[in-house]
Amino acid sequence: MDTTPPGHALVEAGWQKVRADGRVRPELLEAAYAEPRLRRLFPWTGMGELHFSRCTEWPWAWDVPYIQPAAGGEYWVSGPLRSESVGPAATPQQAVTMVVDRLPPHCGPALVGTREELDVHDAAIMPASPEAPTPSGSAN
Repeated sequence: MDTTPPGHALVEAGWQKVRADGRVRPELLEAAYAEPRLRRLFPWTGMGELHFSRCTEWPWAWDVPYIQPAAGGEYWVSGPLRSESVGPAATPQQAVTMVVDRLPPHCGPALVGTREELDVHDAAIMPASPEAPTPSGSAN
């Protein structure tokens, strides 16, 4: 019986693409990929930042913190929304740990599909709460 998640090949292709595009420091990519909980999310880059999505298609989910390059080879962890800041990290491993510590509930392998499809999936597995935000958030 194959236990590979349905989107595994798409996620792996995403990791290969971010490695090839050269926008993110290689040591950060390796630290993030070495963490099993991040390796199963769909990676994408923007402005040198490393983002992680719980879905494989655009528009991606914005409910996982992301890592930005900082001066002197350090990092800054922000998010999940652009208006939210987590703090500085001296090493790629520290930045990765900060992201993992803030993963949303039920953060499993990336869902094959869009943010909207992820929202439907999350609504089916998470209890409803009138004050709860949309599970996958939105880009600012």
